[in-house]
Amino acid sequence: MFKGPILVTGASGQVGGAVARLGQAQGFAVDAPLRASLNLTSEADIIDAVASKPWAAVINCAAYTAVDKAESEPDLAEAINATAPAILARETARLGIPLIHVSTDYVFDGSKPDPYMETDPVNPLGVYGRTKEAGEAAIRAIHPNHAIIRTAWVVSAGGANFINTMLRLGAERPEMRVVDDQWGCPSSADDIAAALIKVAAGLGDRSGTWHFVNSGEATWHGLAAYVFAETARRRLPTPALTPITTADYPTPAKRPANSRLNTDAISRDFDIAPRPWQDAVGAILDERLS
Repeated sequence: MFKGPILVTGASGQVGGAVARLGQAQGFAVDAPLRASLNLTSEADIIDAVASKPWAAVINCAAYTAVDKAESEPDLAEAINATAPAILARETARLGIPLIHVSTDYVFDGSKPDPYMETDPVNPLGVYGRTKEAGEAAIRAIHPNHAIIRTAWVVSAGGANFINTMLRLGAERPEMRVVDDQWGCPSSADDIAAALIKVAAGLGDRSGTWHFVNSGEATWHGLAAYVFAETARRRLPTPALTPITTADYPTPAKRPANSRLNTDAISRDFDIAPRPWQDAVGAILDERLS
């Protein structure tokens, strides 16, 4: 039976915070240190944290996720997304602690017409994706008992994410232009957290890579349209939406046109059935707009 305390890194982020809250609600002893007490650019801090208790699992939700800023801060992105996971893998492997690591759809280039499988070749387009892929590779090479969980388009009621940006800008602007040629799977941080805890509890002595996102697909414009349909229903400020192309909205980092992830493997191996993204986003909007 899965027992003992869980160390959660990245608790100030959407997914890490959700894992800490849900783990505690489910009765686990969760230690979720913030940056002030666990600096992931410090090897000594990571070593001390892993050695501090007989952890049942370490769930690494920490990441440098500023996709565009990473293009001008590659060293910092490398330190957090690649070097820190490698140190975590080394130390958890040394002590026989399973490592659960959160990764991203950005390890793919988006050229595939169908949802990505775990076995598809990676080809990241920018610094963020390259450093996350390097972190994955390090964990696979070092730790014989790990789970890498790739996810995408993370949203929640709190924190910086697409939904909250849309709600903020939609209250200020009469019209908004939103990209309509990038496809993905909006994914609730709470649902990702539930999947991570279930994987940690059920991993046993296995290792592997799995995908978790909410089911269905949307473009950014389609997600924005869903958000603003809900604000209109509540008679809140609702802008007019105009679809645009990626070329109309240039950014420092290239983004994959297809971020859809296939979740058949995690459903089969861990009995995890992702709910539709509309249900997940609807629950977030109920919390945000109530």
